[in-house]
Amino acid sequence: MDIYLPIANLSVNALVIVMLGLGVGLLSGMFGVGGGFLTTPLLIVYGIPPTVAAASAASQVTGASVSGVFAQFRRNGVDTHMGAVLIAGGILGSGVGAILFRLLQASGQIDTVIAVLYVLLLGSIGWLMLSESLGAIRAARGGEAARPRRRRHHPMVAALPFRWRFYRSGLYISPLAPLMLGFVSGVMTMLLGIGGGFVLIPAMIYLLGMPTSVVVGTSLFQILFVSAAATMTHALTTKAVDIVLAVLLLLGSVVGAQVGTRFASRARPEYLRLALAIMVLLVALRMLLGLAWRPDEIYTVQLG
Repeated sequence: MDIYLPIANLSVNALVIVMLGLGVGLLSGMFGVGGGFLTTPLLIVYGIPPTVAAASAASQVTGASVSGVFAQFRRNGVDTHMGAVLIAGGILGSGVGAILFRLLQASGQIDTVIAVLYVLLLGSIGWLMLSESLGAIRAARGGEAARPRRRRHHPMVAALPFRWRFYRSGLYISPLAPLMLGFVSGVMTMLLGIGGGFVLIPAMIYLLGMPTSVVVGTSLFQILFVSAAATMTHALTTKAVDIVLAVLLLLGSVVGAQVGTRFASRARPEYLRLALAIMVLLVALRMLLGLAWRPDEIYTVQLG
């Protein structure tokens, strides 16, 4: 069933978009990531303009984060104090990202910049995940027990001034560190339409030294507000949010997230991470080919 997307200005198969959202939601439930970092490149590969794909994916991330945040609040898995600082940085980053988006849009380079950033981002994240998962699989087969990591924030974070106490996380660090982390996440959300959870979560663990019990909930709490702010900014400035596309994606992702959560509880985590790493690298490779591959005929004129 074809449906017209008013902002993207093209017709798409509604079932394909819903299934794409279902697949991303499945990954979200299986791996604990927002899925926005795959939604945008997959939409681009399908033929949606990168500007519309990035803006609409941000609105999908907002809707998909709501249920996760409520679930985390019920299990007391959110550090609202830390989340508020991350949100403040994220909203500032969204504003700067909006300015960059408009400048690139005016220069006609926004589509290329989004595609290049995704190739670099997905390629680096996919390679790191692949190395880590293969190492974990080798250790498991060799019967080695994983060494417990001592929780401590990074020395650069320890050197920052104006320390605050974050009681739920058990930290005494400068708010400048999470503020800068939130700022980077906000810029990424605005430019690429991602929630940033796959960057935020490891940074919160390894840079800030937050306990894993509150990392996912606090990340979702920040993503909810920052992606909502990015969606509003896109709607008011770039006018690139296609609500029809976002609703179709949400229909699939809500169902997929529930199925993915049940599947993840029965699978071994190192093999799940390996599968995700391979998928991320394949998407990066496909986008790289789209950038580098020269068609046989650049222009085609059809008469009659």
